[in-house]
Amino acid sequence: MRTLFFALLACTASVVAAQQQAPRAPSPADAAREAAPRAAADKLPDAAGTGPYKAIKEVDPTLRNHVVYRPAVLPRDRKLGVILWGNGGCREDGASARQHLGELASHGYLVIAPGAILSGPGAPPPVPEPTGLYIRTTTADVMAGLDWALAENARRGSRYFGRIDPALIGVAGHSCGGLQAIEAAADPRVKAVIVHNSGVFADGSNPIRGLTVDKSMLAKFHTPVLYILGGPTDVAYPNGTDDFRRIMHVPAMLLNRDVGHGGTFREPNGGAVAMVSARWFDWQLRGDRAAAKTFVGPSCGVCTDPTWTVERKRIG
Repeated sequence: MRTLFFALLACTASVVAAQQQAPRAPSPADAAREAAPRAAADKLPDAAGTGPYKAIKEVDPTLRNHVVYRPAVLPRDRKLGVILWGNGGCREDGASARQHLGELASHGYLVIAPGAILSGPGAPPPVPEPTGLYIRTTTADVMAGLDWALAENARRGSRYFGRIDPALIGVAGHSCGGLQAIEAAADPRVKAVIVHNSGVFADGSNPIRGLTVDKSMLAKFHTPVLYILGGPTDVAYPNGTDDFRRIMHVPAMLLNRDVGHGGTFREPNGGAVAMVSARWFDWQLRGDRAAAKTFVGPSCGVCTDPTWTVERKRIG
């Protein structure tokens, strides 16, 4: 995924309480290290997902500058939930997390990412990325996907007419897109939140041009929130763990998997992180008791899986 390296930069901040790691532009060596895994990931077919509904990726002609992931055949046995996605690096590649987002869609969700298809199947030839830390999509762009979905749900003639449940709205994002998810979580329509490899900058800085965030945003969470980090080598680890320590007013969970900042986004169907994410949304949005067992109780699924470390607040 071409945006992944820039996502690494977007959440760089303090590595310990008194020592800061400044954001920097990529070097030629950095680009070379990223090239092979990125090229391999781009060759993967789009994710159909492991859920009950085969997923597809598309650009809907009624929604400009967004990429939509949905069940190929809209289910008749349940209404769709909506999951809004913030891209890594706040870039304009709405296909940068296509494996992960296809997996979510296969569980009966309409998943919407801002931007165009710039990686993987259907992408144009790659062009050099500009350097520097600045955003190409905004939180407003993320939330525009929800406005469109709800309008389509009410529009006669739409394939989504009456097929979406407006009570089933989640938001998530990776790295800089995780900061967008934190900001979007304040919207009262949002009922579930996941923050991937991200967190508000622990040193109080705002190194990303065009995005202003601070720790006061955490007080606006009104739903349970799940943070998923990539362990101590994740550049967002200091920020995400600091967020989790500060959140006291809503149920919160912090999961770490020692995979670094890139998570498992490059793996087919989004790997282990996508599976856990789908279960979180199924639990939080649909009240799915089987999905809840992944997170609740001393013998919860992630609690007994040695590849995860788990911290919980107000989650039994």
